[in-house]
Amino acid sequence: MDIVFQWLLVTAAVAAGWFMGRSGRSPRKTGVIEDETSVRDRLQFLFTNYSDQAVENFVQSLAVTRDTVSLHLSIGAHFRLKGETDRAILIHQNLLARPELPARFSPQVTYELALDYLAAGLLDRAEALFHQLMGDREYGRKASVQLIELYQQEREWSKASQVARTLTSNTVDPGLSTQLAYLTCELADEALKTDDRWTAQKLAREALEYERNCVRATFILVSLQRRQGSYKDAVTTLLKVFDQNPEFGPEAVDRLMRLEKEHGDITRLVKKLRKLYQIWPSTSLLLALVEATERSSGRMAAIELLRAELEIRPSVRGLLRLVEMAGYEKGMTTDEGRLVSRIGHLLLANRPVYRCVSCGFSGQQLHWLCPSCKRWETVRPIQGVEAE
Repeated sequence: MDIVFQWLLVTAAVAAGWFMGRSGRSPRKTGVIEDETSVRDRLQFLFTNYSDQAVENFVQSLAVTRDTVSLHLSIGAHFRLKGETDRAILIHQNLLARPELPARFSPQVTYELALDYLAAGLLDRAEALFHQLMGDREYGRKASVQLIELYQQEREWSKASQVARTLTSNTVDPGLSTQLAYLTCELADEALKTDDRWTAQKLAREALEYERNCVRATFILVSLQRRQGSYKDAVTTLLKVFDQNPEFGPEAVDRLMRLEKEHGDITRLVKKLRKLYQIWPSTSLLLALVEATERSSGRMAAIELLRAELEIRPSVRGLLRLVEMAGYEKGMTTDEGRLVSRIGHLLLANRPVYRCVSCGFSGQQLHWLCPSCKRWETVRPIQGVEAE
């Protein structure tokens, strides 16, 4: 039996099933497509047992009615998920061009076609269709979300923030507010790079209005205060990070140590670090406290502090620092000591420092926007014996 005859039978069977199911003329329920699960099962059968070209030919011969639109869309989505975006585009373009397509399905087909363009890398076409849908009651929000992601991909921060502001004006969405805050931070960072301090400060404060726990906005304000010579204000602002999100404490500690080394008081620094470590213990805070204690009270005091804390909160970084400090203090330069230090550093050298709490992406660089799942502020310092 050739493929043409097979498809004539399949087409007739599907058409008959739909017609009889809708008209109610069949006395039996067998063969009638009654729900989405049944449709999916039949589609899976077609995708598994027939070639993609045969499926495409079947779609071209299938009439367009309110009962078969979902079938067309499912097959188009199937090709897109397989990476065959040219076929998906053709199916959705043809469907949209059919005069018999019910008007209420037009936004849905347009949205699917825009997704095809997006998957194919035809961003300008996808952008145009998403803009076309923004005013639609059902697909307007979905299109806006896709537009924001598209602009993020293109690093068009201003356009992305404009769309996000439009969405936030119509609904209360904490996740969208966080996204808008970080988009605003991108604009503030661009202003900071050109030394437009007034604009950078305005945008950073605006970001904090959208999301008061936006850590990046706080770091931008710290950079501005440091450039302006307001070091005490910078330290005060920096300490707010621990209240916003203590997981970013290690990033704040690095900045705090640089500020205090350049312009601070060592005694005051020890007090601040000790207080922070009591509330939010971490390896970075401990090592900073040990360094400050060594500068203020001497190496032995720092060693005793580090040894005592490692008994409670062990870490590889802390152990390596203890080996280095104790060995130097006692004049130990043995091969064993150097070997322990070398192995420890090798263990840490290739370890990821940051991990996304949403998708698990990991690396040695802090990304405010996760390269994998495209979510903001989900990449954070890793906690644990071999990390924080």
